[in-house]
Amino acid sequence: MPARNVTAKISLEVIKTACSNCNLRELCLPLGLEPTELERLDDLVSTRRRVKRGEHLYRASQPFDAIYAIRSGFFKTDVLTEDGRDQVTGFQMAGELLGLDGIGTEFHTCNAVALEDSEVCTIPFPQLEGLSREIHTLQHHFHKVMSREIVRDHGVMMLLGTMRAEERLAAFLLNLSQRFTARGYSPAEFYLRMTREEIGSYLGLKLETVSRAFSRFQEEGLIAVQQKHIRILDTPGLKRLMAQQGR
Repeated sequence: MPARNVTAKISLEVIKTACSNCNLRELCLPLGLEPTELERLDDLVSTRRRVKRGEHLYRASQPFDAIYAIRSGFFKTDVLTEDGRDQVTGFQMAGELLGLDGIGTEFHTCNAVALEDSEVCTIPFPQLEGLSREIHTLQHHFHKVMSREIVRDHGVMMLLGTMRAEERLAAFLLNLSQRFTARGYSPAEFYLRMTREEIGSYLGLKLETVSRAFSRFQEEGLIAVQQKHIRILDTPGLKRLMAQQGR
């Protein structure tokens, strides 16, 4: 291959990798960064990593040294319970961050597994921490991200503690709808990357209970289900179901 073509190819890869040219920039990055500050952040995100379906991005007890911005694909996080079961703790999609669980102890506390062929941007945490001290907008943004994770954890605790099975599934589907909307996708039609068993693990429900709830939603005209393809037919109906919580 001529040297000029090689150079052009490398330059194109750099452009594709850079945060300043990423179509997920609005989701991952704070608004208001100056061009020079964005260039410094670009320098940090120097590598992308492809993770095939079923592969681990990282494992529990592995030393923590980076966080990961999901560029494409879908992940689940899980932990191994004392009786040997995998307990799903979350599902993450493009534009979201993975690896924040390791900040406190410097070791990862859960596993991160790709649910489909995925790609992440690796952000070395020590360098990010140093840059955040210099760029207060960036520091504030990551405080917001960590706060959002805490709020999400509290939301899951509420799901498991106070909601009936069908309310839990309605909340789960509405949450996915909101997250897909934020990424410019349809809020009413999407493909579930996770299995019903994994949904049950996350929501604290048995597989049979999840299947029954899906069937009831379909019978009542709330959703249409074709294997893992979901169409939400009645968003207000799902929200009304949520409003029944605590009655």
